Amino acid sequence: MNRVASTALAALGLLAFLGIWEALPRLGLLNAALVPPPSAVPEAFLREVRSGIWLAAVLSSLTHYTTGLLVGSGLGIALGIAAGMSRIFESATAWIVRLVRPIPGLAWVPFAIIWFGVEPAAAVFIIAIGVFWIVFFATQGAIRGVDRDLLEVARAFGFRSAGARLLKILLPAATPGIMVGLRTALGQAWMAVVAAEIFGVPGVGQRMMQASSLLATDIVLVYMLTMAGLYGLIDTLFVALQGWLLRWRA
Repeated sequence: MNRVASTALAALGLLAFLGIWEALPRLGLLNAALVPPPSAVPEAFLREVRSGIWLAAVLSSLTHYTTGLLVGSGLGIALGIAAGMSRIFESATAWIVRLVRPIPGLAWVPFAIIWFGVEPAAAVFIIAIGVFWIVFFATQGAIRGVDRDLLEVARAFGFRSAGARLLKILLPAATPGIMVGLRTALGQAWMAVVAAEIFGVPGVGQRMMQASSLLATDIVLVYMLTMAGLYGLIDTLFVALQGWLLRWRA
């Protein structure tokens, strides 16, 4: 199946899904107050935009998202490199990782509130935890997966210090694996945004909770689709950046 046919089939599938979704509430098979039809979304979206609430919520969430992603990814890459390069560091932190890794991000919400209050810093903390482990393990695995023969060649050409090997050999060779982890973290960070904001930090998550408490499900749907659209845009930009950074592989 060629690309045009595949795209057309995907579009038909989406249209069929939306059509069935639209029909069920209108036929009374679903409660429209609980499951609004797709046709209710544009009007609700325009109301939110005109009131200024949508833009304020999106900007707040994007700030939390970007900051948490940068903090969590930065720490994940740094510590992942350390664990990948040093068996001593990996061994010293092995039990800490096994103890802390299984704790879900939501379990940190009480501490986030206690430490930071109901402030943006609390949301950033939750998001950073959500992406840290993904990037950490991706980076550690990518560094460990570098062909050892490359390191031997590097030593033969005079790259004997750890810093020189990291910059000239390890990072370039491990970048594809690290980028895979970062791309996964992009989606995980959006999942963490809602969890980080439902306890009162201004943003998309808080607005969704406010709307759901009033049974304004059309507004909830607006923000669900907003997050999907923002993730799609960010992922597309990241793929373009990834292609540019890894153009040497072509």
